[in-house]
Amino acid sequence: MRVIHEMKFVARLASGADEWSCPACGRRVTLRRLPEPELTVLDPGDESAVHVGVIEPDAERAAAAVEKYGLGPIQEIPRPPSPPAPDDADRRWLAEIGIDWDGDAAA
Repeated sequence: MRVIHEMKFVARLASGADEWSCPACGRRVTLRRLPEPELTVLDPGDESAVHVGVIEPDAERAAAAVEKYGLGPIQEIPRPPSPPAPDDADRRWLAEIGIDWDGDAAA
């Protein structure tokens, strides 16, 4: 089971995005709402934790939101697969164009 961290609303920025912070691990994000949604991670914090946040003016409405959206233990969140590492031919080509993939000096 994955750990759930509750994000806290920090402020609405001049850009219109909301800044959120996780007191448990230091994760910080900005979140722009519709019509042009965007999430920007400022500090990743604990990326293995599930982060949630609720904006409600009082405890009763917050509890109702938790009930409605079913916050609780999360078994697994699908993550995109990692891209495959380049093979030898790709590494040679990368070295030829000056990209040092493995941290060694490019040929």
